[in-house]
Parts: sequence; structure tokens; C-alpha cells
Amino acid sequence: MKNQKGFTLIELLIVVAIIGIIAAIAIPSLLRARVSANEAATIGDIRTVISGQAAYATANAGFYDSALTCLQAPGTGCIPNYSTGAPTFLDVNMANYSPKSGYNRTAGIPGLAPLAPGCPQVVAAGTTIATCSPTAVDGYTYLATPVSVNRSGVRGFAGGTDGVICFNPQGGAPGTSRGNVTVASNCVVIS
Repeated sequence: MKNQKGFTLIELLIVVAIIGIIAAIAIPSLLRARVSANEAATIGDIRTVISGQAAYATANAGFYDSALTCLQAPGTGCIPNYSTGAPTFLDVNMANYSPKSGYNRTAGIPGLAPLAPGCPQVVAAGTTIATCSPTAVDGYTYLATPVSVNRSGVRGFAGGTDGVICFNPQGGAPGTSRGNVTVASNCVVIS
């Protein structure tokens, strides 16, 4: 009789069962961690948009912009006399509402455009020059909803002019109105 070395079928089945039990315990925890990370990154992105819009307004005659692409490239016809080499206010992905961290991004209901005759104007050498962006508004909102509810994220988020960030526990977009989030039963305030 030869001396055979190796594992018996029973030993292999026990090892496979143990690996299965460990995987059943670990995988849900890893998915919850990923969802938490996606939500934290999205809240951070909304804070970045709020800060970017506030900084942009200081250079745009006190007005925000309904076109986030103007925050990414303010010197390309958005803010009059703004140098193309001057700093930008948002990165290209956030300005283009690109999906990020498991969340789709969209604009909510914006505020109103400056009243006629438009934004403040300066007359220089007989020429009237606008001092703010053609897409200037007095308020903005930024929304983020999970690409796949309960997989990439659980809650939907919104932030706006008032600096409030809130979430919808069902994953839908919280309500917005004229540049602010609508604090209601579907919008729980974070900050």
C-alpha cells in the first residue's frame, strides 16, 4: 500500500464551508462600508459646490451661476473681464454633473435671474459693460441621488444657496425651491 498524501473529501468540504461562512459574514459589511464611503464623498462634493458658488459670487457681482460649467471655466465668457489663467471654482467632473462615487448629480430648481436691466452694469468710455455672468441667478441647488438605491447609496442629497445640506432617506432627490432645499418630511437636515 502506497503512502498517499493529500486532503480527504471531508476535509476539503469543511474548508469550503468555513470560507463560505466567513464570506457570508464579511461581504455585507464591505457593502455597507462602500455605501457609507459613497455617501460621505457625496456630502463632501455638495459642500464643495456650496463653497465654490460662494467664492464665485464674490467675483460675479454677488450672483451665483445656474451653469456650473461657468464655475469650472469662469474666464470663458462667464464672468466679464475674468482672466482665463485665474483660478477656477470647481473641477470639471462636478461642473458637468458627472456620476461620481455611485451618485448621479443634477441641478435642482435655480433662483431667479437678476431683474431688468440685468446685473449691475458699468459704463466705460461710452460702452455699457455687464459685471456678471449671462447665466447669473440669485440662488442654486445641487442634487445627488444613488445610481442604484441600496447598492451604491441609500440616501439622496441636496444642497443650496442657504448652505443647508439635507437627505431623503428613501434615496430620491430632496425637494428644492428657488435656490434652496425644501426642508420637509423627505428632507432631513445634515448641516
